[in-house]
Amino acid sequence: MGHFLGKIIGLYEIALIIRIVLSWVPHNPYNQAIQFLYKITDPVLNPVRRYIPTFRGIDFSPMAVLFGLWFIKKFIINMF
Repeated sequence: MGHFLGKIIGLYEIALIIRIVLSWVPHNPYNQAIQFLYKITDPVLNPVRRYIPTFRGIDFSPMAVLFGLWFIKKFIINMF
């Protein structure tokens, strides 16, 4: 169970990293792949954004979620 959950979290981490990189480069937000990426990451990022406001236009919510996922992988999943 822990191994499977670790793989799923790893895939989600990759999606978040792609989302972070996309925020630095011009892209077409109407592209189907980009829309899918937003669709799977926004449900997690939006609640975090309520607690972590942007600072000078920089959204730190993806980094906060990444740190949370790393914590889960390191401490919770390794217990199983």
